[in-house]
Amino acid sequence: MWKGRAMEVGIVGGTGPAGRALGARLAAAGATVVLGSRDADRARAAAGEIIARWPGLSLEITGAANEEAASREIVVLATVWDAVVATAVQLAAQLEGRVAVSMANAITRVGPEFQALVPVRGSLAATIQAAVPGCRVTAAFQHLPAGRLGELDQAMEADVLVCADDEQAAEATVRLVESIPGLRAWRAGSLASACAVEALTAVLVNVNIRYRTHTTLRLAGMPRPKGETGR
Repeated sequence: MWKGRAMEVGIVGGTGPAGRALGARLAAAGATVVLGSRDADRARAAAGEIIARWPGLSLEITGAANEEAASREIVVLATVWDAVVATAVQLAAQLEGRVAVSMANAITRVGPEFQALVPVRGSLAATIQAAVPGCRVTAAFQHLPAGRLGELDQAMEADVLVCADDEQAAEATVRLVESIPGLRAWRAGSLASACAVEALTAVLVNVNIRYRTHTTLRLAGMPRPKGETGR
């Protein structure tokens, strides 16, 4: 996959803050990106805004309906958490056989802080996999702050935890993550582990609010031999 050519990435729900930021960062890294939305015109406008904001970069990013975005080689599900399962079900035909990367987190504000919710299958990633068994779901990108991710003139350094049941889907997701300069991907177990990964997002959001920052996850003590991809 992708040997000697650009990645083709579709982002379902690509007009939200997280989807737009990831799409921009992937395009800056050389991927061909399709931002998806229920409203294709809105998606095209979002892609145009990204291109206009970074005129010095050759960004291969377009907008289209979610159905078209879900037909790319690898698909990122960036829809808001309480709609992501229903959206995946609606796109089941397009997602058949594809790697679908869930970056959604079930969190909600309770008083002054954010707290994690527990989806029916323990995680949104596992719930999507159960609802759309024909695709190959992975979980990744949960801990990247959209504000910093979308600032293409700023270096991005972070570790990304990848959870998956399918070995090939996991490796494809690792390659997707590490196509972005400054990001390291680490295999964090099966979709069963996605429960803890998703829930940690609420903790990081609370830290960011308290200290008025945009922290990212960084694992210490993880040296990697030259040329080795994420484990």
